[in-house]
Amino acid sequence: MTTLIAGFGLSLSLIVAIGAQNAFVLRQGLLRQHVLPLVLFCACSDALLINVGVAGFGNLAEALPWFEPVMRYGGAAFLIVYGARSAQSAWRGGAVMEQGEGHGISLGAALLTCLLFTWANPHVYLDTVVLLGSIAAQYEDRTSFAIGASAASFVFFFSLGYGARLLGPLFARPRAWQVLDAGIALLMWFIAYSLLAGG
Repeated sequence: MTTLIAGFGLSLSLIVAIGAQNAFVLRQGLLRQHVLPLVLFCACSDALLINVGVAGFGNLAEALPWFEPVMRYGGAAFLIVYGARSAQSAWRGGAVMEQGEGHGISLGAALLTCLLFTWANPHVYLDTVVLLGSIAAQYEDRTSFAIGASAASFVFFFSLGYGARLLGPLFARPRAWQVLDAGIALLMWFIAYSLLAGG
């Protein structure tokens, strides 16, 4: 039980920081669009990566030297473009945003965006595969560690996706959406910069 709690706590501390994936899930939660498929996709992706790390595949970057730069530059390009779209949305303002109403993206587009935020981000591999994998190796019961760490992802993403609606009254105002979109744009560009700078 102690190992399970350790895995849960460490995983939660890593994913709770606002990143590109979390910002996207938050936005879709506020819109109440495709929330269940997105939170399931994010949580299952995290669980898969965590289990890959716990199984001992943390040396992927060493085995495939081309993997890290491809993911880094591809991820940065995607973040720059997505940030530009968020900035444009913030600049235009107010048109879009009554929760759960039109102007959203299709389920396929939402899942594709989430897939890129998740799988084209080298930081995800560092946190889940490398860091959690190396820490799990210090525990005798690595299975319990992996279960705890995976459970944290499910708790976090479901809380983020479905808890976002509690902010509904605030985001009934177009200005709040402008601020959110501007913040998302800046966040995307900052993460892209950190990827390109090698950090």
